[in-house]
Amino acid sequence: MKQLIEKIKPRKKEKIEEVLTVSKTERRVLSNVPDPEKIRVQVDRRGAKDSDESGKLEDPEYLNRIRMLSLRYMADFPVTLLTKKQRIKDGIKARAVDISSTGLLVELDSEREDIQVGQVFMIHCTIPPGTMPEGYESTVKLDAAVVRSFTQEEDGRQKFMLAFEFSKPLTDYFRKKRWGYAIYIASTFLFFAAAFIVLMRAESVIYFKYNMYLYLYSLIAAAFLLTRYLFGALYRVIPVNPDYTPGVSIIIPCFNEEQWIHRTILSCVNQNYPIDKLEVIVVDDRSTDRSAEEIQKVIDMIHNEAERYMTRERVKMHILSENGGKRVALVKGVEMAKHDLVVFVDSDSFLEPTAIRNLVQPFQDPKMGGVAGRTDVENKFTNAITKLQTVRYYIAFRIMKAAESWFDSVTCLSGPLSCYRKELILQHSEAWLNQKFLGQPATFGDDRSMTNFILRTHRTGYQDSAICSTIVPSDMNVFLKQQMRWKRSWLRESLRASGFIWRKEPFMAIFFYIGLIVPIAAPVIVLYNLIYVPLVHHVFPGTFLMGLLLMALLMSLAHLFFRRSKLWVFGIVFCVFYELVLLWQMPVAWVTFWKSTWGTRETPQDVEARLKKEARKKNKKGFGLPF
Repeated sequence: MKQLIEKIKPRKKEKIEEVLTVSKTERRVLSNVPDPEKIRVQVDRRGAKDSDESGKLEDPEYLNRIRMLSLRYMADFPVTLLTKKQRIKDGIKARAVDISSTGLLVELDSEREDIQVGQVFMIHCTIPPGTMPEGYESTVKLDAAVVRSFTQEEDGRQKFMLAFEFSKPLTDYFRKKRWGYAIYIASTFLFFAAAFIVLMRAESVIYFKYNMYLYLYSLIAAAFLLTRYLFGALYRVIPVNPDYTPGVSIIIPCFNEEQWIHRTILSCVNQNYPIDKLEVIVVDDRSTDRSAEEIQKVIDMIHNEAERYMTRERVKMHILSENGGKRVALVKGVEMAKHDLVVFVDSDSFLEPTAIRNLVQPFQDPKMGGVAGRTDVENKFTNAITKLQTVRYYIAFRIMKAAESWFDSVTCLSGPLSCYRKELILQHSEAWLNQKFLGQPATFGDDRSMTNFILRTHRTGYQDSAICSTIVPSDMNVFLKQQMRWKRSWLRESLRASGFIWRKEPFMAIFFYIGLIVPIAAPVIVLYNLIYVPLVHHVFPGTFLMGLLLMALLMSLAHLFFRRSKLWVFGIVFCVFYELVLLWQMPVAWVTFWKSTWGTRETPQDVEARLKKEARKKNKKGFGLPF
């Protein structure tokens, strides 16, 4: 094992610059952690304006709304300041420095003595994608008052700054403008798309006698998809009970993640959760880069924040004696945990400050064994690849997992953010660590594998209000390898689950088996409709293509309805990409799903596979040399 690790070398590849939404750094590192000495409470930090709000200090939903309104984002885009009846070309040109839902800070080219505090301007600008959260990328024409003017020196020059407060929050502005229209349009077209699918499947009943298997598949696939959207729409989050704050230990496994681990740790510590009931344990799996140094660096910084936050007792790092894989790192963290609930967080995922408080709520049910939070894409605006994944991720969680949660049977508690009862992890740890399939060690699919262990005896749920974001592949080659790995683990773990899922809620069990059959059979159905029918019967597959378009519209329109984002169109693009590319990974996965290599990072299994491949190449070259 050690010899393999010594041979790990970082892969050289062209660096892609990720487009990330960057929040303005706060003076306090732990700005969301409840102050145990109550020197500065949450509402004080968030700028409550009247005494009536003082009675809401313990209301988590209120505090989160105030936080979202006050959260500022770094910006760099042109802004035009207009007085009444002034045309755009005559307005004052400025540049945004930072922006929030309630205000804007701009920089002017030179000082303007004619601008006074209290003066009202029409702000005209277009918020670029990635500057603020998804859905804010749009044109803004909104009155705002000057609340502060000042100069600051930077790089040897004076900069004149103006701070504006909008006449209404951007949330209210967009709700009456684009967001409202998006909801009406999306809901209307969702209804018609679903109705048209039902009519098309009614047609399948008429033609059932001509090709029983094909039309049976069409009926089953449509019923499966429509019911997922139906139960996803019926899903509701479990509201926060302010009095329910069980002890939680967050486990972060890390392997060669020096770029993001700093931000991951900070997001896990900076939670709006009682400090005596939350600890963070980072387990480094013998990283070969500077991850361990970065972990120690951020932990030292956190320790210096303030003694009253007890960070020395509840934020710690452990380095494994040798590289053992993600499961070994997670189990070690669980063994070190002192609380009854353990949360697994990937080393490139970042939690919202209210994530833990929301994530634990379903555990008020004693039969709940594990809960998944929602994972959004952090680098969504980097390129077309990340935009495709943005829509796919949201639908996979908000619709598919939400539908499964309706039956308390979520089949995959995803790695970026999931919570378990500690006793259950320890109960199944040995089987989890030593899991093999067809004689090969199961080195990936950790989340699905543990979910199967939990789901045998307990309920599993989904909490949409527990939000994290993650860095997804922005390189096509890495993305395709990730998808292949996921398909292999899905096949392996779905076969395992099929042996016990029938004991669960009958309706859920039926659709689990349908959900297993439909993707496996999909390549055959596509080949039959797009190749065999046109070539043999000389019939254009218009009905089949229309069905695919309607399925794609369901995904896109659902994303538009919930997110009000301009990225909704990438749902259609994703479905086309899936049919042309990703679908054909499934047959490969059929015959290679016992493989244990990751493909996207050099685990010991990947190193061993690479060395064998290199040895085979050398042998081939040796046979071709003259003696």
